[in-house]
Amino acid sequence: MKERKLRRLPVLLCILLLCQWQTTLAQDITVQGRVTTAERPNGVPGISVSVEGSTNGTTTNDEGRFRLTGVPGSGKLVFSSVGFKTQTIAVKGQSNINVELEAAEASQLEQVVVIGYGTAKKKDLTGAVSSVKATQLENERPSSIQDILRGNIPGLNIGFTASPKGDASLEVRGKNTLNAGSSPLIVLDGIIYYGALADINPNDIETIDVLKDASSAAVYGAKAASGVIQVTTKKGKTGKPVINFNASTGLATMSVNERVYNAEEFLYTWRRNAQYSTNIAKAKPYQFDDPRQLPSSIPVADWLAYDNSNPTADPLTVWLQRLNLQPVEIANYKAGRTQNWYDMMFHNGQRQDYNISLSGRQDRISYYWSMGYMKNEGVVVGDDYNVMRSRINIDAKVTDFLSVGTNTQFSVRDESAVPVDWTLITANSPWGSFWNNDSTDYRYRPNDEASGGANPFSVPKYTDRLKKYYTLNSSIYAKVSLPFDIKYQLNFTPRFEWYNYFNGQSSKYQDWTNVGGIATRENRNIYQWQVDNLLTWSKNIGRDHHVDVTLLANAEKYKVWRNKVVGTGFQPSDVLGYHNMGAATITVPCNTCVYSDEGDGTQFGDEVSTADALMARLFYSYKDRYMLTLTARRDGYSAFGQSNPRATFPSAALGWVFSDEPFLKSNWLNYGKLRVSYGLNGNRDIGRYVALADLQTGKYLHVLPNGNIQQVSQLYVNNMQNKLLKWETTTAFNVGLDFALLNNRIDGSIDVYKSKTNDLLVKRTLPDILGFSFVWDNLGQVDNKGIEVGLNSRNIQRNNFTWNTSLNFSLNRNRIVHLYGAKTDIKDANGNVIGQKEADDKANKWFIGHPLDAIWDQNALGI
Repeated sequence: MKERKLRRLPVLLCILLLCQWQTTLAQDITVQGRVTTAERPNGVPGISVSVEGSTNGTTTNDEGRFRLTGVPGSGKLVFSSVGFKTQTIAVKGQSNINVELEAAEASQLEQVVVIGYGTAKKKDLTGAVSSVKATQLENERPSSIQDILRGNIPGLNIGFTASPKGDASLEVRGKNTLNAGSSPLIVLDGIIYYGALADINPNDIETIDVLKDASSAAVYGAKAASGVIQVTTKKGKTGKPVINFNASTGLATMSVNERVYNAEEFLYTWRRNAQYSTNIAKAKPYQFDDPRQLPSSIPVADWLAYDNSNPTADPLTVWLQRLNLQPVEIANYKAGRTQNWYDMMFHNGQRQDYNISLSGRQDRISYYWSMGYMKNEGVVVGDDYNVMRSRINIDAKVTDFLSVGTNTQFSVRDESAVPVDWTLITANSPWGSFWNNDSTDYRYRPNDEASGGANPFSVPKYTDRLKKYYTLNSSIYAKVSLPFDIKYQLNFTPRFEWYNYFNGQSSKYQDWTNVGGIATRENRNIYQWQVDNLLTWSKNIGRDHHVDVTLLANAEKYKVWRNKVVGTGFQPSDVLGYHNMGAATITVPCNTCVYSDEGDGTQFGDEVSTADALMARLFYSYKDRYMLTLTARRDGYSAFGQSNPRATFPSAALGWVFSDEPFLKSNWLNYGKLRVSYGLNGNRDIGRYVALADLQTGKYLHVLPNGNIQQVSQLYVNNMQNKLLKWETTTAFNVGLDFALLNNRIDGSIDVYKSKTNDLLVKRTLPDILGFSFVWDNLGQVDNKGIEVGLNSRNIQRNNFTWNTSLNFSLNRNRIVHLYGAKTDIKDANGNVIGQKEADDKANKWFIGHPLDAIWDQNALGI
């Protein structure tokens, strides 16, 4: 009996343990653990951890750790985040769970894009936004932002330049202005950027998002009518510090060799044919042909008699003279000496690019630092460009509610090159001489023709030039988390630019000998600042409603100081050039210098401008299926007339994810969204003082009653003011379709748009009787319409091999609707409209019947 009881004991223990285990599963427990990936073994922050089927959840900290209370022992935990595959883990009473996530093969629609003062998933957008990741093009080694964007964004046109700088123009959805600037607005790390694209190192870029329609660009208001390009730079990532170094080199070559005539072709083809064409009415047979190749029927003596040449003259010399060759060319021909100007002016340019970066994230600090140096040579001899760029991005979480940081970049651009004038290749004969007779210097004119081309290598030889830009652009910010899920961000963005242009033109060159040499010293300092006050509120209301509110108050100021002196007649010598301007006998101060690289080329001296803005944006979504975006921005800018310094730009957009509708379920359609947007954007890209009248000084000669001539100083109005000058406004309508097919292997978008730009900022020509040649005014209308298609596919996704393809297509039609006044209908005798004409009688005849002083009354314009 006792033995039987002992045998039952293990069974009873098992039953007790099972009951205890079931009791544990039935209770709520606390679970903690760490989330890692293969690339981030030290933990991944920001991963969502939630109990399946409930609202109980948390996120991982900077080290990837989490702690979640109230977890059912028999429940399941869901680990999810954008860019990773979602994993569901059964708790099974465990209090410690560690998970390693895998990267997700996400659709392009899951990508997070920058939308202006915030981010959003692409599938939640209501506007037309295209994105490109710089990592997609790392193997192409882009040397500029234009290289990253070229061919990757539908609707974005990028110009081409053969210069080593590669600073090509950008244009979004066609040109919608005439005289104002049409380049898109650049936003760098969420802040409007007024610096040069060449100062941004493409190796520092994480993503670029292009905002193309009125709704998505409306948050930036001023100048957003030409589109917005948002550049986001790299940040430090969690884990050990990462050091990257890369170097690349290459050659710049001529894509098409448009060769000019060689020495023989120059004589036998071009010169010969030119002389026959010039003397077609009186030319004799074979008169301009080589006498050594005359047919037997034409004796050399008869050939010499064509122009009464000496019968004993050298026929070869006579022939070359008939072709208008100069003595130096004739001598070189007989000696067999030629110049290959093409090979001398063009070469294969070497290109070098070196970059190093250090990044990481430790505790509460994220950091990224980089430095790069690029040196490019162009295909034209002497054309080179180099730039040194450095960037530091730091973000520190001071407390749970306060974060501070800075994004700062510094660059030095050297554009001092003086390339040879390759356009002179057709003005110089291959039979000319490069050197003078004693071979001590370049020949002034290789052909020795008074009106012939100069030596293309002389100007670079006798020019001493220094042209450098030093720029410092920084964004200093603080983020504060307030009660009720409200967040406040303060941005202060100072920008500095120092520009030096020193140019010496030696008197040793014949063109500059008579003036005793020329030297120029120019300095320009720019200081610009912006302040952004940003309030955001994001809230999920219940399970179906989501609201995002963004409010902005912005102020900015721009200042520029310029100094420029031009000196000539250096005594006793100009050997020091611009290093000794005191040796010049004639100096021209700044107030007579024109600065062609600023504005429209007519502004000089110091300048100041100010601007401000207020913006509000509301985003609402219902069940992530129906979306609405409302935006309004009011901008002010000091360059416009006193009557219209401000303008308001509203916009609205709707989005409908029709693939989530119960009545539309498909195995091949994973996602489908229809977008519609409408709104207004402005353009302020004009000179800072074009709406104002300015006074200019001058001198004229006055004849006195006694016949003597006296020089008299004068003060006159140089520019006609227009206090009614106002913002150029673009009204745009966009319809878009986003889709993903075949298990997200194919996704893309289609956009159809039409825009209308009114009140064009135009430099309007005036009749001479008014005393002014032009006035800046608002006239006319320009329309743009088109279609854009973008497709992406993931063909093969393997651990060691990935094959993706992308395709984009865009078509734009641009039309000037009218330039002056408004369109009026042309009607026949029966009153039927048969066409339209431009009615501008008021604009063209406003001055008739007015006294001369009406010129100063801008209300008289009435345009």
